[in-house]
Amino acid sequence: MAKKKNTDQGTSLLKISMKRFCKNKLAMAGIVMLLLLIIVSICAPLLTPYGRDTQDLLNAYAKPSSEHWLGTDEFGRDSFTRLLHGGRVSLLVGLVSTSISLLIGVALGATSGYFGGKVDMVIMRIVDIFMCFPFYVLAICAAAVFGGGLWMVMIVSGLLSWTGICRIVRAEVMSLKTRDFVEAARAQGLNSREIIMKHIFPNIVAVIIVYATLGIASGILSEAGLSFLGLGVKVPQASWGNILSAAQNLRCLRLYPWLWIPAGILVFITVFSINVVGDGLRDALDPKLKK
Repeated sequence: MAKKKNTDQGTSLLKISMKRFCKNKLAMAGIVMLLLLIIVSICAPLLTPYGRDTQDLLNAYAKPSSEHWLGTDEFGRDSFTRLLHGGRVSLLVGLVSTSISLLIGVALGATSGYFGGKVDMVIMRIVDIFMCFPFYVLAICAAAVFGGGLWMVMIVSGLLSWTGICRIVRAEVMSLKTRDFVEAARAQGLNSREIIMKHIFPNIVAVIIVYATLGIASGILSEAGLSFLGLGVKVPQASWGNILSAAQNLRCLRLYPWLWIPAGILVFITVFSINVVGDGLRDALDPKLKK
């Protein structure tokens, strides 16, 4: 009977959070926009008659028209087609890099916060070392040593962005490990792994979800920055970042705005949508927020 009551209570809390989130019009608009971008990126081959790398040198730098909605680039490739395919890469980088940073950050943060002492000191000093170096300096060094490419961008972004969630999870775990329900779990004979996984982790899921949404936005911006510098995704593979790299050329910047403005707008819309969704999730999952 008690178990059923707890289940009903948990379900009601989830329903309350979902209702709060659905009432946030800005967050719902962000969800709709993200779903639209994901669907369009996945269905890219079905939405355009051109191939991603199909060249037409006689039609280079063509202006936007009914045939080429966003014009063509220096090789006569359809800009709209490459923009759609670039969305696949940029969104994938955000998802994979965030997954890597969450895996490392949550594991180390939970370990540091729960065990404390020397374990906490060692992990926190490692965090301090990683936070001392600017992201792009380490990313550029890694790209110079290992070469650029899609997987390099995802791995480097993930390995260099776990410190934030690690510190957040550590603080949450340190607060939770002294609660009565954790002490009761210890009294029942549960080991540390079981306590962390069954009793502590479910109470920090909300924080992790919010961080994940914001981390995806950060991953997309990292890819755009590295590709803009020529150290990220390599051509002919398209991404919003290396499409934006056309802005490095002053001639393209002034005479061919259709080569870089659409990609910049999509990066802005995607990051803004992810941020408002993250804010909406934070507000919906915050137990301290009044009904």
